[in-house]
Amino acid sequence: MENALTVAYLISAVLFIMSLSGLASQETAGRGNLYGMLGMGIALVATMILVMTGDGSPMLIVPAVVVGGAIGAAAAARVSMTSMPELVAMLHCFVGLAAVLVGISTHLAPGGHEMSIAAQLIHNVEIFADVAIGAITFTGSIIAWAKLSGRMGGNPMLLPGRHLLNAVAVLTILALCVPFSMDTAPGALTWLLVMTGVACLLGMHLVLAIGGADMPVVVSLLNSYSGWTAAAAGFMLENDLLIVTGALVGSSGAILSYIMCKAMNRSIWNVVFGGFGTDAKAAPSAPAGDTPQGEVDAIEVDELAELLAEARDVIVIPGYGMAVAQAQHTVHEFAQTLKGRGCRVRFAIHPVAGRLPGHMNVLLAEAGVPYDTVLEMEEINEDFPKCDVVMVIGANDIVNPGALDDASSPIYGMPVLECWDAKVCVVLKRSMRVGYAGVQNPLFFHDRTRMFFGDAKDNMDKLVVSLKTALAA
Repeated sequence: MENALTVAYLISAVLFIMSLSGLASQETAGRGNLYGMLGMGIALVATMILVMTGDGSPMLIVPAVVVGGAIGAAAAARVSMTSMPELVAMLHCFVGLAAVLVGISTHLAPGGHEMSIAAQLIHNVEIFADVAIGAITFTGSIIAWAKLSGRMGGNPMLLPGRHLLNAVAVLTILALCVPFSMDTAPGALTWLLVMTGVACLLGMHLVLAIGGADMPVVVSLLNSYSGWTAAAAGFMLENDLLIVTGALVGSSGAILSYIMCKAMNRSIWNVVFGGFGTDAKAAPSAPAGDTPQGEVDAIEVDELAELLAEARDVIVIPGYGMAVAQAQHTVHEFAQTLKGRGCRVRFAIHPVAGRLPGHMNVLLAEAGVPYDTVLEMEEINEDFPKCDVVMVIGANDIVNPGALDDASSPIYGMPVLECWDAKVCVVLKRSMRVGYAGVQNPLFFHDRTRMFFGDAKDNMDKLVVSLKTALAA
């Protein structure tokens, strides 16, 4: 049985590696998902067989799998793409909570086999690391979920001396590892629980101090944390599959976070310990909030349709507003209408557009937009001066020129899509409200910008009808 379990875990590990390889490309993402599901299915079935044929009780694991699977299936069927970021954050929360509970239960019921002093010391360190990382992931993910779901504001909470508080918390966690690891008496549980409380507070504070503009990176970081938590649990439980899977998730999440920070011209440590715009010395040069900073030039649907009918090169910049309105299918129809009369249409994607890494790519793929027309920021930024019309649909902070020229802006230094260089930039928004970073956008008052107010789905529906009429005339 042990050999069969090892083979099953090995097959699952290979499938997980193939899954990550497939997810690296939009064309093979579907296949990658299939590999991942197959690998998890094999691992789950093998583990259930092991438990049911060993000392475990099928009366416990079968109901857990059935109930958990039903909840997961219901959540997957009901969740919309706009709610996907907070769902991912909540899933990370479950991983962290599971690690904490498993770690504490392993300490309380170590399994009964004798260990040498050195082996026991190492095992205690594994338990401690698993619980510590899990606790940070657990509470950090709860705060991320609250921010992403709108239950908590996106502005960073900056406590006085926050870096010192973080340092003290980290040093306290490391210090508590010594008495816990050396203590073989039941009193060691006290050290573990105290550390768990400190780690929970640290996880909360780390994410509370991060501003809304950073949340896609935070989701990626929490994904990495959950992976390292699983890897630590694998060492603790002597489970090779958990070690391999956790290492894959942890390293891939860390690499993705680094790539995103690199694309935004930020240090990953800046995001982890402060986030964008957390320099208390900077004083805003312009008022934040929803107060307009100038006059805007609005455009109506028929006028915009006439403008687009004459355009030869159009770039669409999707944002979270498009996701909220579920306008991606209409946007695809809009692009197809323009292409039908020979207009070049491309989509520009910012690394942190939406609330989740790759959020806009998934939405456009769902609508059937060809992959070769979806370009990353560094691929398309230099093409804006040659573009006739840019359509900004529900995006805000990622097209804010203040990121380039306003040193006091919370997003200063973040590369943005420089759509104001186009001949005409049309911004589709419900109102003049600020974006997730909480700052006003000078783009709205630019002399080349036209504001197209309204719901993204309704306005794009009207625009497609009007555009088809204009092209048929």
